[in-house]
Amino acid sequence: MPEANPRHPDFPIPGGPELRTKSWRTEGLLRLLENVLAVGEAPEKLIVYAALGKAARNWPAHGAIVKSLTEIDEDETLIIQSGKPVGILKTHAGAPMVIMANCNIVGQWAKAENFYDLERKGLICWGGLTAGAWQYIGSQGVIQGTYEIFMRIAERRFAGALAGRFILTAGLGGMGGAQPLAGRMAGAAILCVDVDPARARMRKEIGFLDEIAPDLDTALAMISAAQAEKRALSVALIGNAAEIYPEIARRGITPDIVTDQTSAHDLVYGYVPAGYDLDRVRRLREQNPEELIEAGRESITHHVAAMLEFQARGAEVFDNGNLIRTQAKQGGIEHAFDIPIFTEAYLRPLFARAIGPFRWMALSGDPGDIAQIDDLVLEMFPDNAIVTNWIRLARAHVPFEGLPARIAWLGHGERTALARAVNQMVADGRLSGPVAFSRDHLDAGAMAHPNIMTENMRDGSDAIADWPLISAMTLCASGADLVAVHSGGGGYAGYMTSSGVTVIADGTAAADQRLKLALTNDTALGVIRYADAGYSDALDEAAKKDVGHIRL
Repeated sequence: MPEANPRHPDFPIPGGPELRTKSWRTEGLLRLLENVLAVGEAPEKLIVYAALGKAARNWPAHGAIVKSLTEIDEDETLIIQSGKPVGILKTHAGAPMVIMANCNIVGQWAKAENFYDLERKGLICWGGLTAGAWQYIGSQGVIQGTYEIFMRIAERRFAGALAGRFILTAGLGGMGGAQPLAGRMAGAAILCVDVDPARARMRKEIGFLDEIAPDLDTALAMISAAQAEKRALSVALIGNAAEIYPEIARRGITPDIVTDQTSAHDLVYGYVPAGYDLDRVRRLREQNPEELIEAGRESITHHVAAMLEFQARGAEVFDNGNLIRTQAKQGGIEHAFDIPIFTEAYLRPLFARAIGPFRWMALSGDPGDIAQIDDLVLEMFPDNAIVTNWIRLARAHVPFEGLPARIAWLGHGERTALARAVNQMVADGRLSGPVAFSRDHLDAGAMAHPNIMTENMRDGSDAIADWPLISAMTLCASGADLVAVHSGGGGYAGYMTSSGVTVIADGTAAADQRLKLALTNDTALGVIRYADAGYSDALDEAAKKDVGHIRL
């Protein structure tokens, strides 16, 4: 039976043993669609996160997707074009159940203004990364990546620990909402600025945030006290980062770490300019979006100028992947790209070995299934310090949102081994129901984004989008249950292409084969992508694990 959802009462959390479709392959995908809305930011508008990242194009399309999933057989494939189902094709039992492409616009036309025009006409929708592919699991989906960034900085700059250190950031939406908990788990005192008090309250209610300060003076006093006591603490401040960051700099305060995860990628439906309240912004989105774009870019110049000032004073400053540097440079901040991107700065050695954000969701809705898989992970990978540390921390600190789920940074071979072992647990009846396996689109072979994932690649291949397309084709050939190709919408239009995958572990031999092929080939392609670019870590991984990389 579905579980009541106090955050969005009209969108219950799926679960239970009953099937509404013809197999667990389609039931699992249906539950994942229901889940992204249950944990979404504005599910009544089908928006999951990032201002415009949607689960389906519109409500008639959503209804048709649901109906199609309940009707298709295992030798058929549902085709979805930008959140709208357009056909059911006869394929075969080893083919994907769902193939989708969201927001892919021809190169010269892939601009924000064209996206907004197509979106207003109802011809397209942006799937974000995991929103439109029904793989989002709430803020937990990015929390380990955020935590790992903080810990890599701790190793590099602060003798391995962030106790007594001050992190300044902004944005408490679907992605940024992970930051306060990640910072606290890393041992820091973290201040998170957001213009929307409802977001801050929600993050506190679900346990991702400790305190909401009434003003800047109080917030800084709380952070200072926590630093002095070397006490982990997360504090939210309601305000505009374009005003708060410069004011903190003006006071001569220099945080140890500075970043930002506001919706700077979208100057119409995301970022709120300084001096504008939320009601005014909502009106202007329909009446005068050009004013919002101009005002937003002006605010971002002040926002990023303060970040650069903190960097000049010695703070560790990085871009968290929201295009804020790009907007700032277009607004006249010449040295905006002196701020490094998080992937290149901290995580590329992991991605070069295809180690990235792998995730699994208990389709039964039973938290006990995740607890058993946690035990299995600790048993299978006792020497993997990143994974064992994370699982223990997550168990203690990370609440579930929607379907019980977990994420862990596993690499080539590890993902496949875990998923197949879980599939056997489903077969043996040790788990209450099947488990869905997926990953973030920001993965080794799955994304091209020259300002995020592939910035400053060793061989200069930053803007080449062949890799995510090859990824999707490989996943189709490997029999994954859902395969998606996404490109950017809003301010991300023209900046990225990515692929996504979901495979359902339903305890059958056929599922074991799908997991074996899809997950193994997915990470193998990740290793190949970085080996082809000349990364020594990837070449070493390919040699050690016999990945079929061809060297010329």
